Amino acid sequence: MKITKTKLEGVMIVEPVVFCDQRGWFIESYSQAMFRTAGIEVNFVQDNHSYSKEKGTLRGLHYQLNPKAQVKLVRCTTGAIFDVAVDIRKGSPNYGNWMGIELSAENKKQLYIPKGFTHGFLTLTDDVEVHYKVDTHYALDYDRGIRWDDPALNINWPIHYEPIVSDKDQKAPLLKDADHNFVFGK
Repeated sequence: MKITKTKLEGVMIVEPVVFCDQRGWFIESYSQAMFRTAGIEVNFVQDNHSYSKEKGTLRGLHYQLNPKAQVKLVRCTTGAIFDVAVDIRKGSPNYGNWMGIELSAENKKQLYIPKGFTHGFLTLTDDVEVHYKVDTHYALDYDRGIRWDDPALNINWPIHYEPIVSDKDQKAPLLKDADHNFVFGK
């Protein structure tokens, strides 16, 4: 397993070793020992699984407030997505900056997103399945979002038409108006 840092401190790309033979392939999608070796101490408590029927479906940008904030380990097991993390830690030198990566069933890459970041993805194919681990259970009262198209974030979504977005995500506030309680270094 290869774990690579990104331009956003704490966000990491996880690439499993793929073992192939005439039958197909095998990967370890998560290894607590490998994460610890990389300096990541996390105790995942829940796995989530989403399905998006159409290419151009956009989900996000989502997060939970402290003390119910979530670490996420995201992977795409069917199809492909453009996965995005945005730093929303007040005082961070990367506040409001984002990074994006293609995650797909083919490349088997994953994105590790720590607390203090919001997360979203755009489906690049039809019939997409996304699995992700979290270290804190879902808590409705702490659930928040930021507009996917906030001009201050200037996310370069790889789409040239209006995406399919839920009413909830379409009504999410801009970052400057969003309720978030993350502080860099804490």
